[in-house]
Amino acid sequence: MDPLSDLLRVVRLDGAFFTTVEAAEPWSVETAAARELSPRILPAAEHLISYHILTEGRCYGGLIGEDPVELVAGDVIVFPHGDAHVMSSGRGVRGPNVHTSAPARYPHTVVLGDRGSRAASFVCGFLGCDLRPFNPLLAALPRRLHMRGMSDAWLGSFTRQLTEESRLGRPGADGVLTRLAELMFIQLLRRYLEELPEGQTGWLAGLRDEVVGRVLALLHGRPSHPWTLAELAREAASSRSNLARRFAELVGQPPMHYLTQWRMQVAANLLAQSGAKVAAIGAEVGYDSEAAFSRAFKKATGLAPGAWREARRTARSQKPAPRRRSRKSGRPVIGGIVLPWHNGVRVPPGPALTH
Repeated sequence: MDPLSDLLRVVRLDGAFFTTVEAAEPWSVETAAARELSPRILPAAEHLISYHILTEGRCYGGLIGEDPVELVAGDVIVFPHGDAHVMSSGRGVRGPNVHTSAPARYPHTVVLGDRGSRAASFVCGFLGCDLRPFNPLLAALPRRLHMRGMSDAWLGSFTRQLTEESRLGRPGADGVLTRLAELMFIQLLRRYLEELPEGQTGWLAGLRDEVVGRVLALLHGRPSHPWTLAELAREAASSRSNLARRFAELVGQPPMHYLTQWRMQVAANLLAQSGAKVAAIGAEVGYDSEAAFSRAFKKATGLAPGAWREARRTARSQKPAPRRRSRKSGRPVIGGIVLPWHNGVRVPPGPALTH
């Protein structure tokens, strides 16, 4: 398995959440920071990645307080770090204060703005993932990621499958929706990796480097192996000094330090996903004794392995908090925004919004 696929598996991309929006000018929606939304949308997720896929029309999107970018049909905008952001019909068009709530899940559609002709249609989504103890991918991504012109064939297939799985409610629908979100995210990562400029640093830049990419593949492929810098350099057909320098420049830390952190992430995933004994998990990531593994894991996470496992199980059992109305306005709040802000918002019949 290549390092990117391995990382995406271990940080557990999970729990896709979609809602759709149709907007007539003028309109604006502000989404709260992911850490505020997570308890109400995907409480089991440590982190939320927010994204919007424009299917028709044009609009603007960006981080609050920064210049927005223009989006046209087929564009995707992602906020990997879960920052608060705004989508609008024009530069400088703003809505009310941001509040935290859970949106109505797809296929219920939020309709924004005047009751005029539709100017933009888009799918809003959230994808959960692990943040701790180690997620080098997120650190390598910008706060805002804008990809232009995803192919019409891909976009049509994505929205068609999304519609079918959401409306028909067939067995396994939640799993299919999560896989759809994963595929979208992987497509974006591929495009971003292809378009990285020369001289860029970070984990993704390390993947495409001949020496560092080879070493990352080795570390991910065999985390339990007692790697040394000399052995890694030999496998990568490089000198130790060159490997150490290039790895630190691109990834931001020495290879052995990276290996330790990666082992902790693999172990955290096994603790959360399996019932294996702590000693067996420690052995799988290269520790000869349970005590040594437990010390290393607690140093990395602040929790003993057993306490980490219990905390993750508790998080998975939580249910989203009920939707509510803004205390300030009494209006429904959907997706971290108060609605309506202009002349009206229509939400087709669906689960009632509660106080």
